[in-house]
Amino acid sequence: MHVKRQLAWLLALLASAGLIMAAYQWAARQGAADELARGARQLQLMAPELESALDKFETLPYVVGLQENVAALLAHPGERARIDQVNRSLKAIQRQSKVGAIYLMDRDGNTLAASNWDLPLTFVGRNFGYRPYFHEALAGRAGRFYGIGSTTSEPGYFIAQPVMTGATVSGVVAVKISLDEFERNWAGAEDTIVLADRADVVFLSNRPQWKYRSLHALSAATQRELASTDQYARRTITPIDGKPAPHAARTTGRLGWQLMLFPSPGRVRRMAALWALAAALVAASTTVGAWALYQRRRRLEERQAANAALQRAASELDVKLAERTALLRQANDDLEARYATLKQTEHVLRSTQDQLVQAGKLAMLGQMAAGVTHELNQPLAAIRAFADNARTFLERGQQAQASANLTHISDASARMGAIIGQLKGFARRSDAVATVDIAQSLAASAFLLAGEFKRLGVALALPPPAPLLITGDAVRIEQVFINLLRNALDAVDEAPVREVSVTLAQQDGYAVVRIADSGAGMSDSVAAHLFEPFFTTKPSGKGLGLGLAISSSIVQAMNGHLEGSNRPGGGAQFEVRLPLPDKGNE
Repeated sequence: MHVKRQLAWLLALLASAGLIMAAYQWAARQGAADELARGARQLQLMAPELESALDKFETLPYVVGLQENVAALLAHPGERARIDQVNRSLKAIQRQSKVGAIYLMDRDGNTLAASNWDLPLTFVGRNFGYRPYFHEALAGRAGRFYGIGSTTSEPGYFIAQPVMTGATVSGVVAVKISLDEFERNWAGAEDTIVLADRADVVFLSNRPQWKYRSLHALSAATQRELASTDQYARRTITPIDGKPAPHAARTTGRLGWQLMLFPSPGRVRRMAALWALAAALVAASTTVGAWALYQRRRRLEERQAANAALQRAASELDVKLAERTALLRQANDDLEARYATLKQTEHVLRSTQDQLVQAGKLAMLGQMAAGVTHELNQPLAAIRAFADNARTFLERGQQAQASANLTHISDASARMGAIIGQLKGFARRSDAVATVDIAQSLAASAFLLAGEFKRLGVALALPPPAPLLITGDAVRIEQVFINLLRNALDAVDEAPVREVSVTLAQQDGYAVVRIADSGAGMSDSVAAHLFEPFFTTKPSGKGLGLGLAISSSIVQAMNGHLEGSNRPGGGAQFEVRLPLPDKGNE
C-alpha cells in the first residue's frame, strides 16, 4: 500500500512538471509572436516621425542656392569679401534652421564657403567631390547620403542640391543633419532598435555595440563601394555576433533604409515564466487539494482511534491532575515561606549595612580624636592666657586692652564650637537626600582633618571654592572624602615629600573629585583587593579595613563610581565620580 502511494505521487509530480514545461514553451511562442506584432505597430509610429524629420530639410539647400550672393561667389570664387559675406549668411541660416552645417562647393567639389567657417574643423577648403551626394547634385538631381564626416568624424545625413546658372550647374549646396536625437530617444527602450542602410549596415541604434556592424557578412563589392565613398570613415564592417533574432522591419526614407525593432528576449522570457508559474500554481493547487482529501480521510481514521485513546487518557489524567494539584499547592506554600525569609534577610542586611557605615564613621571619629583634641587644646590655652591678661588689665583699669582680650576669647570659643559642630554633624546618622555642594563638602571634610595635616606637617591643596551641585546625602559624601583624605594622610607618613592635592571638575555629566598623594603608591596585590571589606595594609590597631569598602558602597548607592590607581609620577590617586542633576528635569 505504501509503495503504491509513493508511485501515485511520483506520477503526479511528473505530470505537473510536463504541464509547466508545456505552458512555458507555448507562452514563449505566443509571446514572441505578440512582441513582433507590437514591434510592427511601434514601427508604424516611428517611421513617419523619422521621414518627417528628414523631409523638412529637403528644400533647404535649394533655397540657399537661390541667393544672389551664392551665385555671385560661384562666378567670382576668389573674392574674399564675397566669401566672408556668404560664410556669415550660411551661419545665420544654419543657426535658424538648427541643422549641423551648410556649405557651398564648386563644380570640382571644393568648399568655397561654410557655416562652420570660424571653427577649427571647418569645411572651407575641403574637397568632397568623392561623395555620392555631390555627384547626384552635379548631375542636376537632389543628392542624399548618410555617412561619417571626414572632417569632423561626426555622422550625419547629407542633402545636396545643384546651384543653377541658367541651364548649367555652377555649384552644389549641401546640408548636414544630425540624427543623434533619435538615438537618444531610443536609449531608454528595452527593445533593440536599429536603422540600417541598403547594405544592411547598422548606422543608428540604441545598442552602441551594434553600430557600424552589418546584419550579415558583406560582399567584397559592397566593401569596396563603402571604401570608395568613405561612408563610415574606413571602418571595418563586421557582422553582428550570432544570427539576428526575429524582428519587425519597415522601409523608410528616400535611401531605402530599414528601420528594425528586435523585441527584448527578456520580456518574452518573463511572459513565459509567468505562464509557467500559473501552471505551477494550478498543479500545486491540484496537488494540495488531492493531499487535503487524502489527509482528511487519514484524519477521520486517526480521530476514531484518538477518541478511544482519549477516553483512556482522560481517566489517567484525572488521577495525575489531582496529584499535580497537591504538589503545586505544596510548592506554592514553600515559595511563600522562602519569600518571607528572603524579605526578612534583606531587612537584616540593610540594617547591618547601615550599622556598618555608622560603625565606620565612629571608628573614624576615634582616629580623629587625637587631632581634634590638639585643635581644642590650642584655643583652650589661648582662652586661659587671654582671661588672665584681661583680669590684670581690669585691675589696672586698662579697659580697652581687657575688651580686646575678651574679643580674642570669644573668637577662640567660636572656633572650638565649629570644630565640635562638625564632629557632631559627621557622627549623626542621616539618610536625607538633598542638593549637596561638593565644594562645601570637601571644605568641611578638610576642616575636620586640618589639625591632623598640620600636626604631621602634610601640605593639603584644595580646589578653589566654586559651587558644584549634586543630589545626595551630604553626611555620607563627607564620610567618603574623610576616608580618602585620611588614607592619603597615612600614605605620605613616611614619604620624603608630604603632599596631598584635591581637584574638582565636571566631566561627561559627572562631578569628578580626585584626591592624590605623594606616597609610595600601591602594589598590584593591594590594588586587586582595594575595596574588599576588612582588607588593610595598616598595622594592627590602626584600621579595620572597612573605610574603602564603605566608601565604595556609599558612592555606588548614589549611582557613582570610586576608583583607585597609581599616578605616573608616583603616589596613589582616588577618583570619585558622582552624577550631576539632569538639567532637563530640573
